[in-house]
Amino acid sequence: MTALTPLVPHLKALHVAMLLLWCGGLFALPLMLARHDPAIGQADYARIRRATHYTYTFCITPAAVLAIASGTGLVFLREVFVTWMFAKLVFVASLVTFHVWIGYVLVAVAEREGAHRAPRPALPLLLLLGSVLGILTMVLAKPELGEIPMPDWLTEPRGHQLPFDVPRR
Repeated sequence: MTALTPLVPHLKALHVAMLLLWCGGLFALPLMLARHDPAIGQADYARIRRATHYTYTFCITPAAVLAIASGTGLVFLREVFVTWMFAKLVFVASLVTFHVWIGYVLVAVAEREGAHRAPRPALPLLLLLGSVLGILTMVLAKPELGEIPMPDWLTEPRGHQLPFDVPRR
């Protein structure tokens, strides 16, 4: 991996830029969804619907994919296999879950015009803020979390045969 070490600053810059775009979009979309109200008129409703759809599809989702891919590359290039990183990945999983939920709400709003209720943005934004602050805490403080308690059956070899053949070199 030493040949790829010069790529680390570029990969890190890509990762941070995509995270900013992804998280910024995740903060903006609940506010945009709150504007989905068929009572505002069909033209305005269609404009807001297109804006949320295109933002999610062409901006935020590609940023999420690039942020996760570059972050995964950084984990392996820097060999950061420590407890705080695994805790950070739990918060990243919550970002992904939030991303999927926003997509679900966008589809529900689009398919049920007039019969939908876009969620109020306060609670989703607080949950998102908690996830982002958790990620920032793990990355910036790098707390010593010790070992995560695991059951013995996960930490000790069992001596059983694998359910598939392992290729020999």
